Amino acid sequence: MEIRQAVTLGGALLLLASTAVAQEAPPTLEEIWDIVQRQQAEIEMLRRELAEARQGVATSEERIAESEARIEATGDFVESLAAVDAAPRATSISGYGELHYNNISAASGDTDEIDFHRFVLFFGHEFTNRIRFFSEFELEHSLAGDGKPGEVELEQAYVEYSLDDDMHARTGLFLVPVGILNETHEPPTFYGVERNDVESIIIPSTWWEAGVGIRGNLDNGLSWDAAIHSGLAMPTEGGSAFRVRSGRQKVAEAIASDMAATLRLRYTGIAGLDLSASYQYQSDPSQLAGDGLDSGQLFTAHAIYEHDRFGLRALYGQWSFDGDAVEAADVDRQTGWYIEPSFRLNEKWGLYARYEDIDAAREQDRFKQSEFGFNYWPTEGVVLKMDFRSREFDLPALGDADFDAFDLGFGYSF
Repeated sequence: MEIRQAVTLGGALLLLASTAVAQEAPPTLEEIWDIVQRQQAEIEMLRRELAEARQGVATSEERIAESEARIEATGDFVESLAAVDAAPRATSISGYGELHYNNISAASGDTDEIDFHRFVLFFGHEFTNRIRFFSEFELEHSLAGDGKPGEVELEQAYVEYSLDDDMHARTGLFLVPVGILNETHEPPTFYGVERNDVESIIIPSTWWEAGVGIRGNLDNGLSWDAAIHSGLAMPTEGGSAFRVRSGRQKVAEAIASDMAATLRLRYTGIAGLDLSASYQYQSDPSQLAGDGLDSGQLFTAHAIYEHDRFGLRALYGQWSFDGDAVEAADVDRQTGWYIEPSFRLNEKWGLYARYEDIDAAREQDRFKQSEFGFNYWPTEGVVLKMDFRSREFDLPALGDADFDAFDLGFGYSF
């Protein structure tokens, strides 16, 4: 018999002996065996409880040690993130430029002109992984100064802060979120030597203002922009009366009596498709009270579609102005639209056609224009362009100004 069983049996016999003395009756063999089994079961239960208790203590100690290690590792990771966020980042330089040759034939006279239209430099800097600076510095028409044709302009200078991965705020001088070309106008990104006229006359690209803005991205392909910024200061008299483009103040000691606000909604949830609509409210587009130009609203919508080699762009823009003077001049509603199909022969060659219809403030800004041509990209970031244009003005008095044009261009971006 094992020691364990002997001890158990001994205990059982002592228990029976004491019971027998008390009762003065000897126990039977079955009673002895029953007591032995119960004692063995109780001992096994106590052993299991003791083993589980010992195991629980060891497990608790392991869990405590593991938790302490995780806390330490998490602290180190947070400290490393803070160091990365605070670390200065790279400063970047990029830019673009374009050279134009225009040959225009009209009954009122011919024009032959070559012009380095734009030379632009971008400067950017990342202060942290959340705070960035972006700027755009431009020289137009190669030469600026008194009596010279060009201008030196600061088109962008703002700081952007990432609130999270899908929401970003900005403040400073930035491009207004309207149309197609106003924010993306590097020469290799569009067809035609000259930018389309709708996004020059109705949407006065390139158009920048100063203020604050916020943009966000949603998971379903929708994004949105909202901005409060400086407004236009359109003239109400003279040859450029009520002309939108003449109202750009370019944030140069700009009058800020009446601000403006812009909203945009954009959808890019389908590959190759870009749909966008924007609304802008000008509280006083002339910055002068009581001059007959009280308020203005701009609505734009555009679609861009690219599939395989085929491309299509279409844009519509409309201004609605309130005020006695602008209504009396019959220019309280100014509109423009264009449609532009294109086809890529291969990676280097692309053909396009464009039709525009514009009805704006000045007589020379009311016309229809047809255009076609091609782009050649010898390498990424460099483009050569050629196009033919035919413009017909709406007013018979400007019939002599109707023209046909042949344009050549070269552009780059990096």
